[in-house]
Amino acid sequence: MSETKSRSVRDKDVHSLPALLARNVAQFGDKAAYREKQFGIWQSWTWREAAEDIEALALGLLIKGINPGDHVAIIGQNRPHFYMTMVAVQSVGAVPVPVYQDAVAEEIAYVLDHCGARFAVVEDQEQVDKVIEVKDRLPAIDHIIYVAPRGLRKYDHSALSQFDVLQEEGRAARAELQSELDARRDALGYDDTCVMLYTSGTTGRPKGVVLSNRNIIETSKASAEFDHLKSDEDILAYLPMAWVGDFIFSVGQAYWAGFCVNCPESTDTLSTDLREIGPTYYFAPPRVFEGQLTQVMIRMEDAGRLKQWLFRKFMDHARSVGPAMLDGADVGTWDRLKYKLGELFVYGPLKNTLGFSKVRVGYTAGEAIGPEIFDFYRGLGINLKQLYGQTEASVFITQQPDNEVRSDTVGIPSPGVEVKIADSGEVYYRSPGVFVEYYKNAESTASTKDAEGWVATGDAGFIEEGTGHLKIIDRAKDVGKTASGALFAPKYVENKLKFFPNILEAVVFGADREMCTAFINIDLTAVGNWAERNNIAYASYQELAGHPDVLATIQSHIEEVNTSLASDAMLSGCQIHRFLVLHKELDADDGELTRTRKVRRAPIEEKYADLIAALYDGSDSVSTETEVTYEDGRKGSIKATLKICDAKVADVKMMEAAE
Repeated sequence: MSETKSRSVRDKDVHSLPALLARNVAQFGDKAAYREKQFGIWQSWTWREAAEDIEALALGLLIKGINPGDHVAIIGQNRPHFYMTMVAVQSVGAVPVPVYQDAVAEEIAYVLDHCGARFAVVEDQEQVDKVIEVKDRLPAIDHIIYVAPRGLRKYDHSALSQFDVLQEEGRAARAELQSELDARRDALGYDDTCVMLYTSGTTGRPKGVVLSNRNIIETSKASAEFDHLKSDEDILAYLPMAWVGDFIFSVGQAYWAGFCVNCPESTDTLSTDLREIGPTYYFAPPRVFEGQLTQVMIRMEDAGRLKQWLFRKFMDHARSVGPAMLDGADVGTWDRLKYKLGELFVYGPLKNTLGFSKVRVGYTAGEAIGPEIFDFYRGLGINLKQLYGQTEASVFITQQPDNEVRSDTVGIPSPGVEVKIADSGEVYYRSPGVFVEYYKNAESTASTKDAEGWVATGDAGFIEEGTGHLKIIDRAKDVGKTASGALFAPKYVENKLKFFPNILEAVVFGADREMCTAFINIDLTAVGNWAERNNIAYASYQELAGHPDVLATIQSHIEEVNTSLASDAMLSGCQIHRFLVLHKELDADDGELTRTRKVRRAPIEEKYADLIAALYDGSDSVSTETEVTYEDGRKGSIKATLKICDAKVADVKMMEAAE
């Protein structure tokens, strides 16, 4: 029997993650399922070892009285323990609810209260303390299970258990509880809940998105087959476990294809761990690619003249022919030879430094990526593609097939997905991955998903004639008109600005106004490196952000973007006339960004109303006082006087004449 046929027989009755685990033990038992770096050494679990640890934890949870349908919060960094916890929780008929590990106590309280979590599986003392701090508001919480025992010896353990100890208790009770565990696993159905994930909450309180086994498994199967993912893939799991992308890549696809999930030692060792693993399948949101490019540019600024010349020369060539070569287009012999030289001297060493030497398939999503950034990585020969997805879709709505990759589209509908555009321009989809409901929120469920299963994305876009590729313009609620009637699409402009290494974040204003303006966050790493090279002393982010030379540099970047916008008839009205550099970085703890670093426009407009007013009333400067949240949760305030700068706007008619 062929591999394809034998696998289809094994897969046809696989209707839950525990069932997929059993299949993987039978098929890949001695292959690595997880790796984790601890104290500089990679530890690994085979599928068989992982299954044993998962079963032991599931038996331990039964000892603690977990019931079918209970919700279990999971809070911590990416670790095999937590990925295995998700499967153990489902094995006993309960529902895993990953929570952002950097969430403050108040955010954790909301999620745990909303889902009515009875158990919390957390990483260490910090996370235990967060839950205990708000426990008086969480009457449903019965027990906290922690992985790292350091600092917890003197805590009251009547409602606390150590992860390893609970597993040992489970192993000891196997004879007594095995039949109950088997019965619960066998009872799991395709339409039972697999996981509940909370949305980022850009416009209000996060919503609990209920995803079924059918949603996750069907989507994982289709997307894995789309990119020919096999059991020999390696991925690095470093993005928040509470984010749907990490769940589908590190759990859904990993269990469907049987590949290995690698967890870094810490955020500080991430780049080193990435190089050591050399993933073949890689995902990162645009901010990660932007940050990596910033680091590359900083290193090149510190390099010698010959190295800088080689880098510029070969990268110019890479941008011109690299993407075409990836797409299998016809490229001349001399261009291919020159590219091979570039691979030897620049592209190969650079990919190795980034940890991308083995990447066969790479994706970016979450928000639009700047075309210049996208083309930079494609030029290196990295098969970076875009996908478009949502939590409510179990990620995948559209994907870019190989040889159909472009920076200005998000691809064609993923297998099994239907896409349509409403008269308003809003994108709708339906698929096997469409979520079951918003937990305890029937009204929002009904307004998002209609009776026929079509889901409103909230994004404006159109399907390109001839290719069938989807183009996303912006969030539907953010797309508008300026006072002159010109199209206003802030995210498009913000992404162009963030291509520059000196700009970390940008927020553009202009809806119903006579002109567009912007807030800018500088990238402290990039600008700080420039300051050091130029012997410019500074004591804080605020001081560096207000330096005249920094303002002049940001102005030049904005004017370059304005020139680019002027050549686009549809978006020429989005040119930025005035801007200021903020005195603090936008921060999720201050409610200005989501935990996935998406801009929360309404809170920003409310919080910085005085700064926005100054951008439009002709002021040269504005004094302000802003409340901030420190790492330990305390509140404080910072005062600043910000300079407001004008930027030159390109003449659209002159640009058209030049063309």
